[in-house]
Amino acid sequence: MSSDTSIKGFVPTVLLCFFFGVFGVHRFYVGKIGTGLLQLVTLGGLGIWALVDFIMIIVGSFTDKQGKFVKPGN
Repeated sequence: MSSDTSIKGFVPTVLLCFFFGVFGVHRFYVGKIGTGLLQLVTLGGLGIWALVDFIMIIVGSFTDKQGKFVKPGN
């Protein structure tokens, strides 16, 4: 695992986003509490924000609180 890769798992992050993305659960999981609360209040930006996050997770450009990428293989 490289130094720019998060210790948070890819599979849990993508599953949390897929099933509970509108509630921001995946953001709470990676430590982004503030934006997780915003997603919770706005229902994932009416689903759009959650969809964008889901796509970003799949392509490997989603980061955790420390700015490290959540990538497959960890």
